[in-house]
Amino acid sequence: MRILLVEDDDLLAAGIRDTLERALYAVEWVPDGAQALAALKSNTFDLVVLDLGLPKVDGVEVLRTVRGEGGTVPVIVLSARDTAPDRVLGLDAGADDYLVKPFDVDELLARVRAQQRRQRGAAVNVIEHGPLRLDPAALTVTFEGQPVALQRREFMLLQKLLQSAGQVLSRAQLEDSLYGWDSGVESNSVDVHIHKLRRKLYPEVIRTVRGVGYIADPPQPGAQA
Repeated sequence: MRILLVEDDDLLAAGIRDTLERALYAVEWVPDGAQALAALKSNTFDLVVLDLGLPKVDGVEVLRTVRGEGGTVPVIVLSARDTAPDRVLGLDAGADDYLVKPFDVDELLARVRAQQRRQRGAAVNVIEHGPLRLDPAALTVTFEGQPVALQRREFMLLQKLLQSAGQVLSRAQLEDSLYGWDSGVESNSVDVHIHKLRRKLYPEVIRTVRGVGYIADPPQPGAQA
């Protein structure tokens, strides 16, 4: 999951970014509303974590602009504006959730997971895919009931593919979900992670669509891996 963090307090932004990255999210950070709008126009994100008291363009105006242009990316507001009218203003401007500062990091992570569930139309966090079971909250994967040890990028890649089961994802899309703006990405990094996942799980877990990318096919009822 690729998250855009918009926060002008450097220290707070660093703490939030560290929290999200430890939960295996790819995070991009910008410090003002103008950069947030530019980032949203030129990049694809799964979620935005947005402060309201921003320089250059206020967070409420960022929300109104994004929604006015038809943007549907989920937005969680983090704000010190804690009155009921402030919360109503943020939600009416297009926020999907509103969390008042100071906040507990575990609550922020829970709200991020809630937005993930809504995006895939699920009632629970756990993703079950045939013999696979991936738990984003516990950061665990099991195959036929047995735990599987995955590296950070492997877990992120598997989660992205399972959340998008039945949809072909290009290498560029997968790289963005794993690395974001990190320019030091090896050209075959996704292929290497795919190879390792197939070896640790089973070869058919991810199918190559030549010239396009990769797909986790929806599990067939009664099919054995």
